[in-house]
Amino acid sequence: MAVDVTSSAKPLQTPIGKPSDTSQIPPAVELTAPQKVKYEDLLKIVKSWKEIPSRSGKNGPVTESEIFWLTKECLLRYLRASKWDTAKSAKRIQGTLTWRRDFGVEEITGDGISSENETGKLILLGYDLFTRPCGYMYAGRQNSEAGPRQVQFVVFMLERMIDFTEAGQDTLTLIINLRTKATAIPSLGQAKEILDIIQTHYPERLGKAFLSSSWMVDGFFRLLTPFIDPQTREKLVFNGDAKEIVPVEQLCKDFQGGLEFEYDHKIYWPALLKLCAEKRDFKWKRWVEAGKNYGESEFYLKGGNELSVSHQEIDKNV
Repeated sequence: MAVDVTSSAKPLQTPIGKPSDTSQIPPAVELTAPQKVKYEDLLKIVKSWKEIPSRSGKNGPVTESEIFWLTKECLLRYLRASKWDTAKSAKRIQGTLTWRRDFGVEEITGDGISSENETGKLILLGYDLFTRPCGYMYAGRQNSEAGPRQVQFVVFMLERMIDFTEAGQDTLTLIINLRTKATAIPSLGQAKEILDIIQTHYPERLGKAFLSSSWMVDGFFRLLTPFIDPQTREKLVFNGDAKEIVPVEQLCKDFQGGLEFEYDHKIYWPALLKLCAEKRDFKWKRWVEAGKNYGESEFYLKGGNELSVSHQEIDKNV
């Protein structure tokens, strides 16, 4: 049972590790016979890769952490984003593996990037009604200069939001307060860079984004709009009501919810890192126990009631 985080007299200062009792995982969509064939074809291609190319001298054999990343749902996300074109999906996946190495996604540490969030400009807190983890972004709390570290921070927090996804859910909800002074608005170049990373290397991850904006920000988005793909654009809601999809008990009062939250970096940050590490370690242990398979089920890895792919194969042959 989920904890009622609105019942305490004191403001909450730590992440919420579970969805509300009112949240429900959407029913899984069964693959069609042709889609199953395309998935199996893509899995064969991915398994055939012996080395991941790199533009920065990091080329080398596929690592265990990369095989762990290459889940069934990961491959399906790229297939959906590529309109079920197997060759395009394979090219995109390999491109992302190259990018992850060159960018150093797994090398960004919580301690190393901690200063970027001392003001609480990006908070992971609670879940929406579809069990999507919610990330709150406050442009007015920007505390650093535009540059590579800001981009690294966004990527780090995206990865942490993914850590929070429940079995049967792999998309995210963003709740963004863009009402801020002009100096806190990112440059168009940096905004394009982050947008490109999300659209290229995190396909099918965005579930919904609520943006509270002003006339100044609206003008900025008009400049950015040509670079936003149609699939992303349809998930953006400007000046909408987040209560439509976030249970009031897990929605911050900043956005007309019932949750009193107070950001204290010294309390929140270590709690977030600890919870994410526990969730990652849980999935990694299950992946190792099941045989370190390519195309492992995320549903299984997250503790859902689905067999690992190795046990599914055994059942087929019984």
